[in-house]
Amino acid sequence: MIRPYILAETNWKALKDSRFDLAILPWGATEAHNYHLPYATDNYQADSIVAESARIAWESGSKVIVLPTIPFGVNTGQHDIYLDININPSTQLAILRDIITVLNRQGIHKLLIFNGHGGNGFKPLVRELGLEFPQMFISFCFFPQMVDKAEYFKEKGDHADEMETSLMLHLHPNLVLPKGDWGSGKAKKFRIQTLNEGWAWSERQWSKVTVDTGVGNPEFASAEKGKRFYNDICLKLSEFYTSLCKADLDDLYE
Repeated sequence: MIRPYILAETNWKALKDSRFDLAILPWGATEAHNYHLPYATDNYQADSIVAESARIAWESGSKVIVLPTIPFGVNTGQHDIYLDININPSTQLAILRDIITVLNRQGIHKLLIFNGHGGNGFKPLVRELGLEFPQMFISFCFFPQMVDKAEYFKEKGDHADEMETSLMLHLHPNLVLPKGDWGSGKAKKFRIQTLNEGWAWSERQWSKVTVDTGVGNPEFASAEKGKRFYNDICLKLSEFYTSLCKADLDDLYE
């Protein structure tokens, strides 16, 4: 069945007389995810979460349109990991500028960037583009921060960890290798303690931090955990879509 809120699936017959309040741009990455998860893990997750939350919002009357997922992200710290595909922040800025130019010209003045990859940093890009396109309301979100992960998962992590493994066991179990092939996700920390405290930052060189490319123990992952997390994320995200659709851009503050 064609989903009318998914641009890649719908058609000109449906779109020629349609108008949307919000465009949603999923943005992922192509990179190794421990030994057991596919390179497109971030893209599979972004595709699924954005589509399901759009379905919920659409069925409640919100006029949303989901753009095709951008499959490459910022992977500068993983330049020596085989076939991790990097695009620079300056490239992301150029891509966003072109997409926003189209939306703005066609009267869609609200864009939500759904970030599916921790290496993507959209804040400075949104600042620059917001100044360039004052008619546009540009926002972004990063789904692992939407809820308290500790309520769903036992182990902490930020890459191919218990959370991502659970999501993929729920969404695409056929793409997850058997548990015997899972790496431990053990990762080294900086010797400079300040850089581990969260208020100072430097990029990690992935091949020196982790053997299996994972950061976080996936051992306790399960499809059941992934399903509960997925459902809660999608519901919360759909509510955000609806709020954005209803928002008056001339009266945003109270």
